[in-house]
Amino acid sequence: MRRPFSIEGRLAGAAFGAALLAIALLAVLVATGLPLGLGVSLSAAAGLAAAIGGISWAWRPAGDALRGIADGVRGFQENDFSFRLAEGRDDEVGTLTALFNRMGDVLRTERREIFERELLLDAVLQGAPLSILLLNARDRVVYANGAARRMFAGRGRLAGLPLADVEAPSPELRDALLAGQDATVTGCAPGREAETWRVVVRAFHLHTQRHRLVVVETLTGDVRRQQLDAWRKVIRVVSHEVNNSLAPVSSLVHSARLAVSSPRHAGRLEDILATIDERVRHLSRFLEGYSTLARIPAPAPEAVAWAPFLESVRLAVPFRILEESGPASGIFDPAQIQQVLLNLLKNAAEAGGPAGEIAVSVEAGQDGGSILRVLDRGPGMTEDAMRQAALPLSSVARGRRGLGLPLCAEILAAHGGTLTLGARPGGGTAATCVLPGRALPRVAAG
Repeated sequence: MRRPFSIEGRLAGAAFGAALLAIALLAVLVATGLPLGLGVSLSAAAGLAAAIGGISWAWRPAGDALRGIADGVRGFQENDFSFRLAEGRDDEVGTLTALFNRMGDVLRTERREIFERELLLDAVLQGAPLSILLLNARDRVVYANGAARRMFAGRGRLAGLPLADVEAPSPELRDALLAGQDATVTGCAPGREAETWRVVVRAFHLHTQRHRLVVVETLTGDVRRQQLDAWRKVIRVVSHEVNNSLAPVSSLVHSARLAVSSPRHAGRLEDILATIDERVRHLSRFLEGYSTLARIPAPAPEAVAWAPFLESVRLAVPFRILEESGPASGIFDPAQIQQVLLNLLKNAAEAGGPAGEIAVSVEAGQDGGSILRVLDRGPGMTEDAMRQAALPLSSVARGRRGLGLPLCAEILAAHGGTLTLGARPGGGTAATCVLPGRALPRVAAG
């Protein structure tokens, strides 16, 4: 519906008034005896001047309002949402002015809410114990929270620095940051104790530009608590096993003394000594397992072709090789990874699934690495059991205490890799070994 005081109506009214003025002037001029042609010219000129003046008068307020709206839009472009126009016109420009003011109110409210959320987010990030870095597409630090400044700059500024110039607490952590991948690393600065960090990297786009969010979490306390708990379990289990072995040995020694002192019991002496020997051997094997875990040598990685390597292991333990488009070779210590593979295959066989369903696959990992998987069709493991399985003394394989998985985890960690357990699609368990594409620097075994 057209407004009664629309701009179109006002312009039309100004033009109509000018036309009436021209006609009236023509009639007056003709009545005074002026020639018709001259009267038409004079009246047309007067009507045109009146039309121009009327249209200019009718348009001027609308033009002023539109210029004000244009200034307001330019202010919006500069993130200034405080601009507001006077209302009161009953035409299209008045409607546009009201819409402009309402839009400004909405933008001001949203900007205030965004600012408040940014303040809240910044307060949370600044108080977070995690070190958080935001990197732009050129790997320069855009944002760093308080924990990051304390870790990497001693409370100094990090914003604007290239990531390569950020001073990390240890060379190992610096290499992990520059690698740009999730990692768990252990290192230490000169004169300080070793620490463990988890690095998490996530990429996203901000204002159409690629950014990376890097979060560094210090795990030293958690790792030490887990190590302390593991040692407590070691002490309890070793003490229990030694007592279980020595108690019958003590009783058997007493029986052996009686057999020696009494000729009628001399026939039992051989059986008693055999039993003592079996218990001593069992205790020796038990303690040797923990001794092996404590003295794993540093790996000597080399380029190893996967196909002949797997075939050599299959001669000792049967399994299926899944056809995967994996790498032709990997970088690892063949003797140690063979031990890992044999332990995982032993666990797969003890899982209770069909022997023909035990399989091994090799896939390509990141940066030229390899992903080795050992798969079975056993009853599977609970999530809690899978999380605890790689810790020393956790229950594995039908409730027995074992060191196979912790040994595998230690060997892979020495290679710079990881061991994870997960559910196999269709049932069973998948043990995943991730090996890096390059060898870690050799470290002397302690």
